[in-house]
Amino acid sequence: MRERRASQEARRAREFEAFVAGAAGRLLHAATLLTAEAPDDNPRARRLLVLALAHTYASWDRLRGDDPYDRARRYLATRFARGTWHQYGGFGRARPHAASPLAPLTPQERLILVLRLYEGVAEEQAAALLGLPRERVHTVCDRATATLLHPSPGRPSAVTGVKAASS
Repeated sequence: MRERRASQEARRAREFEAFVAGAAGRLLHAATLLTAEAPDDNPRARRLLVLALAHTYASWDRLRGDDPYDRARRYLATRFARGTWHQYGGFGRARPHAASPLAPLTPQERLILVLRLYEGVAEEQAAALLGLPRERVHTVCDRATATLLHPSPGRPSAVTGVKAASS
């Protein structure tokens, strides 16, 4: 009985290690985009990643065919949203790192943009995950995209890195 349990634990550990080897880099990049930290100085993003992976590992045996990456991504997004809500009293403006391409965006805009464009989550799924109407997710994503593509005067564009000219 002990040998069987030890064998199951070893298999579980190997499966999870393989998952982490394949998914951790992308999840860390998503978390870094969410927190708008510099890629080489991202303690909040790393903490989000560790919490998401720990949550996924804790529920590993209960996945039953569910995608572990989807589970980790959902936890990462909801943890970011909840943490931002508690820290800033809603989706107010956190102080992002100036070098982050998503620095001009609010946390809610970053969250929706990362889910929709970087992670490829469908509008309906993002809305359900965040508890928002689909139309709201669509509007926020459009506004965030416009903000990045057409920055206000004096603010560097996330796409080109060049400051917009004053009119």
